[in-house]
Amino acid sequence: MPTPLRVGLAGLGTVGQGVVRLLLEDAAGLRARAPRPLVLSRVASRTPRPHVALGGAPFSTDARALIDADDVDVIVETIASTDADAALAASKELLAGAIDAGKGFVTANKALIAREGNALLAAARNAGTHVGFEAAVAGGVPIINALTQGLAANRIEWLAGIVNGTSNHILTAMAQDGQSFDAALAEAQRLGYAEADPTFDVEGIDAAHKLAILAHLAFGAPLDLAGVYVEGIRAIDAEDIAYARELGFRVKHLGVARRGAQPRVHPCLLPEDSLIAKVDGVSNAVQVHGHAVGSTLYVGPGAGAAPTASAIVANLLEIARAAPMALPAPAQAGATAPIGALTCQHYLKIPAADEPGVFAQVAEILSRHGVSIESVIQRGAAARGEAASQWVPIVILTNAAAEAEMRAIVAAIEGLDGVTGRIGRIRVADFGGTV
Repeated sequence: MPTPLRVGLAGLGTVGQGVVRLLLEDAAGLRARAPRPLVLSRVASRTPRPHVALGGAPFSTDARALIDADDVDVIVETIASTDADAALAASKELLAGAIDAGKGFVTANKALIAREGNALLAAARNAGTHVGFEAAVAGGVPIINALTQGLAANRIEWLAGIVNGTSNHILTAMAQDGQSFDAALAEAQRLGYAEADPTFDVEGIDAAHKLAILAHLAFGAPLDLAGVYVEGIRAIDAEDIAYARELGFRVKHLGVARRGAQPRVHPCLLPEDSLIAKVDGVSNAVQVHGHAVGSTLYVGPGAGAAPTASAIVANLLEIARAAPMALPAPAQAGATAPIGALTCQHYLKIPAADEPGVFAQVAEILSRHGVSIESVIQRGAAARGEAASQWVPIVILTNAAAEAEMRAIVAAIEGLDGVTGRIGRIRVADFGGTV
């Protein structure tokens, strides 16, 4: 009889319960996929849940006891808390203890890896212990496995994707139902896709954590959350989405990382026939471009108890097969091109006074900066405001322009007397060429 891989579970919330169900209810199927059976040996949680069947595994409220237990080979951490800092501290303590004890560790905590991963993963590598975090990025989408194993023969040039299901759900509702941002957010909260305080999702912070991890795995760059450029989706309105569609685009919130460039999270216009543009709802999708294979796309559920538990158990199977995720070697921070060096097309929505000459002034500023116009949408019927101060949106799709140049252009246009407010700007991503 093969020696079992004995699992100690820390956390018994929805994800932890999903892990328990998979380990107990599909034990025979899992045994057929690995040379060692997976056995739930111990469970720890701050909150006892006597209604959850643990298959005979002893329960404790002390997660640290898993570190010292001689019948635990790997700790699975699914600690949930309304206090993100407290959850991060508890996860960090468990991982550090597991490394010291020579135990494997599997987590879904993206903040733990993005914020503390440089030191902790180096310690795990030096100690020869296994750390798995497939569930930390894109839920049930096996993107980390793809980067570390399936695409191991490739030099990854870039990756881009939808890595926050809440923002994708909101943008989808706005596109399909014409909802305002506030209405779409309220619906997402009612359905349980968004928290009461949605800042982490809609401001792009969650996506930035995940992109920092993906850039680390793809390029060997140090984990650097502070180095990720971040914009959220609050400034996007239903009108932007309608104008984008008229121009042949869909609006998506993307994380983009290129070799040698600053990782960035922000709304993008995507050609409506691109594959990622068609990914709606709470689904996640990541496109990866390798020098040998070209572009590959990974799509699936980005959150939820079952997809996250699936990713966690997949890491356990890797450890049982003695083929755990290969952690990148430590890398020194190298020079990266800042987002100011990015060159792409830009969508501009300019609130202009409903009077002659404003568009000519805007066109002159663009021309002065060497930026040409590809498309324009301007309708007098779209006028709004009081009769004495009516304004209309002028929508312009530019040809490619450098980010730094476009910032100067926007500032100059906003300084015109005929422009009545802030300009909306969305970058255009081209998956047929560079991103």
